[in-house]
Amino acid sequence: MSNHDAMTDSINVNLMTNTRDEAIDLEKRYGAANYDPLPVVLTRGLGAELWDINGKRYIDMMSAYSAVSHGHCHPRLVSKLTEQAQRLAVCSRAFYSDKLGVFLQRVCELTGMDSALPMNTGVEAVETAVKAARKWAYTVKNVQENQAEIIVCKGNFHGRTITVVGMSSKDQYKRGFGPFAPGFKTIPYGDVAALETAITPNTAAFLIEPIQGERGIVVPPQSYLKQVAEICRKNNVLLFLDEIQTGLGRTGRFLACEHEGVKPDGLILGKALGGGLLPVSLFLSKDEVMDVFEPGDHGSGSSLT
Repeated sequence: MSNHDAMTDSINVNLMTNTRDEAIDLEKRYGAANYDPLPVVLTRGLGAELWDINGKRYIDMMSAYSAVSHGHCHPRLVSKLTEQAQRLAVCSRAFYSDKLGVFLQRVCELTGMDSALPMNTGVEAVETAVKAARKWAYTVKNVQENQAEIIVCKGNFHGRTITVVGMSSKDQYKRGFGPFAPGFKTIPYGDVAALETAITPNTAAFLIEPIQGERGIVVPPQSYLKQVAEICRKNNVLLFLDEIQTGLGRTGRFLACEHEGVKPDGLILGKALGGGLLPVSLFLSKDEVMDVFEPGDHGSGSSLT
């Protein structure tokens, strides 16, 4: 048997399970215990509805934390994905493709940003924003090497990589995973005065969610974003907005920051960006920030065309 035949046979293996208990037992046996799911085994979805392995219908009130904002298996999205996958699905960023530039142009036009760097997951886009802020601080703001600081808010949720959990205020996310990267300051969410006090000549950026979604929905005081944008501009500090959960129409505007007419220096998108079909995220910014990257400085996990 050739290697190609072996690969084909592995694709043809039946990956379906027959019962709820069998599916649950297999996940528990072979999967890491980093989640504690409800005892529901889903097998099909369409629009706002889901069906379990026994045919019971549910209304999906979670939307995969906004990743399925377009609904499950949206027919137009599935059609386009299938069409493209039959032409070219993955290629190296060592080449250009006929689709990536069009995608980046469209999302920049929609968000008012100058340029975009695609990644796979939301937390990768956050990591990209951290790297951009730090290099901008050293090359543009002339902060002394390795002294750049990024201000974040208590109660944030920006992801779970080592760097990002280091800026979390939730003990469980950090317990057992240290040491963490230095260079982060945490202030209370919604507190304008705290931001002004925390800024120093070494401050590179203020990274914030327009609405926090960790353990509930936390909306800041009215005009908070507008005030922090003015403070950042006055102090030559970048304002980065994490709109992974709030962006792409989830708050009634395309971006949550549009409710206050705020345009950030950097924007982070994910989840719904992939249409519920692919993991895709973006760090978008004005050219002054993105231009700090040179070939080899950073990779793009998203090689999808």
